[in-house]
Amino acid sequence: MPLLLAAAGLPAAAQQTPPPQIKVHMINVCTPSAAEQKEMDAALSRVPSAPSFRPDFEVDRGRTSMDDAPNVLQAAANVKTVHSSEVANWVRIRREISGDGFFSTVQYSFSVDPKTMLETLVFRVRDPKDLMELSIEDSASNVTSPKSMLALETPATHIKLERFGKSSVALARCGGTEAGPAPDQSAYEPLFQRASSILTNYRRLFQAKETVPEELRRASMGFTHPGTAHAAPARGKKTRQPSK
Repeated sequence: MPLLLAAAGLPAAAQQTPPPQIKVHMINVCTPSAAEQKEMDAALSRVPSAPSFRPDFEVDRGRTSMDDAPNVLQAAANVKTVHSSEVANWVRIRREISGDGFFSTVQYSFSVDPKTMLETLVFRVRDPKDLMELSIEDSASNVTSPKSMLALETPATHIKLERFGKSSVALARCGGTEAGPAPDQSAYEPLFQRASSILTNYRRLFQAKETVPEELRRASMGFTHPGTAHAAPARGKKTRQPSK
């Protein structure tokens, strides 16, 4: 009988599931290859400078808590995780592009937290086959008001392509570190300049200089549910339609 039990136990031991393999794809955002530069240039060149928007649009605003995500290693070690009480206020404007052009929608967002202001423009492809979406970002330290940042026409600092079934392609402004000086990014200036021009144009098309400060002011106020005294994040709200 002991021999039978031992034999019965062998298949279970042999069938133990091996730990899953984790693959990490490193994206070179400081010095992308010539092929990646070509892809980014092609995507930027397809952004319409004078798009025809559909009548439908969305303007949302809200407040998001910036609580730290739980740390798996800390949980395993039974270490208490410290959460932050900081919040970020944000505004999001979305328009649909009419016709059968390359891009179907464009979304502009502006967020403010105690340290940083972030501006993002996302174009989604109408019929994604290789490229799915193009995003352009710029950011600044929260040492001035959103209105002042918008008036300064802050240049783009990040360009990213989300591709179907492939890793992303990205370019970002990179500074020096303790390991070495800042990389030479002079070859990428045409890409940054084109992306900055697109940001400037769509700020105007979305009337961001007028809409964003007012919507952020409302988001910072929050609202109170009927019958309670607890503030809650502001829900999305449709406001006036930006002019074409």
